[in-house]
Amino acid sequence: MRRIFPNSFYNVITLIGVVIAGISVGVIAFMVLLEATSENANPYMGIFAFTIMPIFLVAGLVMIPIGVRREHRRERQGKPHGLHLPVIDFNNSRHRTAATFVMIGSLLVVSIIGFTSFKAYEHTESDQFCGETCHSVMEPEYTAYQFSPHARVGCVQCHIGSGASYFVKSKLSGSYQVYAVLLNKYPKPIPTPIENLRPAQQTCEQCHWPKHFFSEKEHTNNYFLSDEQNTKWTLNLLMKIGGGNVEAGPTSGIHWHMNIAHEVTYAALDRERQIIPWVRSRTPDGKETVYRSTEMEVSEDSLKKAFTRRMDCLDCHNRPSHNYHPPAPSVDHIMDLGWIDPKLPSVKSIAVKALEGSYTTKQNGLDSIRLVMEAFYRESYPEVASSKKVQIDSAVAEVQKIFSRNYFPEMGVNWKRFPDNLGHLYYKGCFRCHDGKHVSAEGKVLSRDCNTCHTILAQKFEKDTLRISLGGIDYKHPVDIGDAWKEMNCSDCHNPTE
Repeated sequence: MRRIFPNSFYNVITLIGVVIAGISVGVIAFMVLLEATSENANPYMGIFAFTIMPIFLVAGLVMIPIGVRREHRRERQGKPHGLHLPVIDFNNSRHRTAATFVMIGSLLVVSIIGFTSFKAYEHTESDQFCGETCHSVMEPEYTAYQFSPHARVGCVQCHIGSGASYFVKSKLSGSYQVYAVLLNKYPKPIPTPIENLRPAQQTCEQCHWPKHFFSEKEHTNNYFLSDEQNTKWTLNLLMKIGGGNVEAGPTSGIHWHMNIAHEVTYAALDRERQIIPWVRSRTPDGKETVYRSTEMEVSEDSLKKAFTRRMDCLDCHNRPSHNYHPPAPSVDHIMDLGWIDPKLPSVKSIAVKALEGSYTTKQNGLDSIRLVMEAFYRESYPEVASSKKVQIDSAVAEVQKIFSRNYFPEMGVNWKRFPDNLGHLYYKGCFRCHDGKHVSAEGKVLSRDCNTCHTILAQKFEKDTLRISLGGIDYKHPVDIGDAWKEMNCSDCHNPTE
């Protein structure tokens, strides 16, 4: 057989390199074609095609000269060439039969490997892979995700997205996570990977366009007091969402903080970004105003070492898909829907108490909730326990659902371990900066006035008259604590262990 290349090219190492390089080129071409004809962009496809497979291509190309050099060295040593290819004679029926079987078998093997590899790759980008492969470890996050507003948004869209750098970061992180799970060295609860999250401009803003935020939004909150009558009260708020497009309205309101027209930067002293002693605001014309906390004495050196970040969506919406809801608003919501009968005496109080018990396992929690609630009505309201058993059983079932979605004792997960910065009732949230104690050199204060972000349109307690005004009304605390609520953070009472 006439050889096209020099004899030194015909060796095992070079041949393997050619095969690897050839297969890599084929796979890259296939993935590029697949990506070009796909309706939805796949964040993994480009990474495999332009990052992973080129590594194999380069490795194959490197093997070619290595094999040639080795053959030259063998030739100088007087050794025979390392590869003698078999002679195939298609005039020989046995050769034809063997070649046919080899080609058909190779085609089948390549097809099977290609199909299974693609299905494996497809599975690694699925939400089930992210949430169920390590079920006990990821159960809290996956459960919260399934009941979140972003349950139809794939995990990889936010946690990885497009581009090679975040794919590599995620794989390095994933490798350590596999090691930690196998050797049971992971923390409980799993901390939120705040420092590894992509900027909001590369994730949130792919769907939520800041320039189209505008105007205000009316929001109604229904609450029940923890008294025997479960007294209902309602608060109507006009949320000043604001906007970022001068053609649609004033660029003011809550979204003024975004990277739209203004730039807000802050320094945080803790990993969770809850302790913020320094804030800087920069207007489009370049004017800067720096606010410093009058409660925390922080040196310039400490500020230089502090984590500094330009504010974006995730500084307020920090739990958009993995939120663990506090018990009180969760029970309020279910009672407002009528799934828990508000006429059951003290049901709000006992439901919250049952949820907040100290439990070692999820099953222990579910069983204890039933025992606590049934025992409460049996001992305190025996007539209600017998006459409204169906309503009590329904209330128990709903409280158990709340528990199963928000409490995971085996992993040390509950609502208190993961601050939600959207609001200020159960966590510091807005009051991290807007506490009335961040002051500029000119004496300007970051106000904690209720009307800064919303206007209270109406407030009504069950047996009181409706208080309403389009210009806004003064807030009345549901429990008489004087003016204390004006000076202290809401979370000091609603979440005293924060």
